[in-house]
Amino acid sequence: MPPSNTRASPKRNPSPKRNASPRRQPILRKQEDPQDGLKSLIRRGPRGDVPDGLATLRHWILVDGLEADSDGMSDLRIYVWLILLDSPPLSTDVYLDLIRRGPSPAYAKIRNDTHRTLMTNPLFKRRVRENSIIRLLNAVAWRLHDAKTERPADSNKITNATNELGSPELQHASPAIQHTLSSSIATTNGSEAGGSEPGIYVQGMNVLCAPFLYAARTEPQAYVAFHYFITRECPGYIRGAMDGVHKGVALVEKCLAISDPKLSTYLNLKGVKAQIYAFASVLTMSACTPPLPEVLLLWDFLFAYGSHLNILCICAQLMMMREELLADSSPGKLLRSFQPLQAKKIIAIAVNLVRKIPVDLYDELVHHAD
Repeated sequence: MPPSNTRASPKRNPSPKRNASPRRQPILRKQEDPQDGLKSLIRRGPRGDVPDGLATLRHWILVDGLEADSDGMSDLRIYVWLILLDSPPLSTDVYLDLIRRGPSPAYAKIRNDTHRTLMTNPLFKRRVRENSIIRLLNAVAWRLHDAKTERPADSNKITNATNELGSPELQHASPAIQHTLSSSIATTNGSEAGGSEPGIYVQGMNVLCAPFLYAARTEPQAYVAFHYFITRECPGYIRGAMDGVHKGVALVEKCLAISDPKLSTYLNLKGVKAQIYAFASVLTMSACTPPLPEVLLLWDFLFAYGSHLNILCICAQLMMMREELLADSSPGKLLRSFQPLQAKKIIAIAVNLVRKIPVDLYDELVHHAD
């Protein structure tokens, strides 16, 4: 559970003595840049034990944040993410070997999605090429395929929830059509159109990998961070039935009912369900909502304190739209797309919401993506 959002009191600079000689000027010491301390922590490691170092890093993110330019680029971010995700060092040759294996069984599905990845975001398009997305997703697909084949033959089959058009919840259709199509997702059939091996790729992984590619300095960095994230933080999101995503969607409604009962009741009366408006935000850790620099700030927080808090961040976004939603006779129309992310405000609300969530429900949040 994240700490309360308190800001450390600033240090006071010592004032010169009153009886000091007028000829002698006080020595002005250069105030240490907080980011210098963060750089030292990352490069040299913690002075004490590792848990204390991680606690310092998390608090740094919550209070000061990572220094970045207007495009959201930071020299430190990818290293901070790798540390928080506990990702091990990876030889570039490991990534290259996966690339040299050629198209994975999920290659056709990957190619069907990659051109749509953050297609309206100029920052992303300027920095990340489609070929990079294809290579990374294909390498991850091979890695997941290998992990599946290493399991006992009688293990439960995992199936892919996408079809030729991709996951219905993420198509550019009206919420009503999305909701209708979602009931027909094939989640138990082992063979699907396109011949893709089940369980190694679901639509939405293309958007989920995008911030990693944008923030990383190299593709292998993005690969190891993305692979560790989806296999350790949210494996339930990429299983064929995407059961973790559906649990997360249900938790949005539960948490909103506690956080803002009036808004929750109103949306229910209007038939506006989280399955319609929150599915993409849950699946992509809110990466589907621009602007991208704000997504990166939000992810700093999620990696520091737990990706399960994305559920509360979605509730926070709804509460920020509260007045407009309550005043609209058709609130579902407003929720076809969320308002642009305001990461700091969302984080502040989410941290406060943690205190309102009962222990048993919070435990569900923590484990829903397992």
